[in-house]
Amino acid sequence: MASNNQNMSAAERLVADARKHQTDRENTYRGQALKMYAWVCGRCAREFTNKNLQELTVHHKNHNHDDNPADGSNWELLCLYCHDNEHSKYEEMRHGSMKTDSQNNSAGSHNPFAGLADLMKK
Repeated sequence: MASNNQNMSAAERLVADARKHQTDRENTYRGQALKMYAWVCGRCAREFTNKNLQELTVHHKNHNHDDNPADGSNWELLCLYCHDNEHSKYEEMRHGSMKTDSQNNSAGSHNPFAGLADLMKK
């Protein structure tokens, strides 16, 4: 095969490499998921085309990247932003909020509705 590769022109090698890369990519779980599902974020419903497809990711619903059933039941397509948000929620659930009490109360102590019930009675 090496001799066959040497006889190929640069353009033919480029095309052959691109085809191999596409085949390899299609065999990954991302390639499989992109064939199975519509190119739409499962959270925000943003639609994708070939032009921005790199911004669409495959999320593992159970957060186990080794769990890749052929039917795609552990996958969902999410945009970069929703995927990041999903993992942030998961980490907070796993480890609890890393914020201190003062950070959790950063909204301040002013209550714009204080005394509203009294005003409503008038």
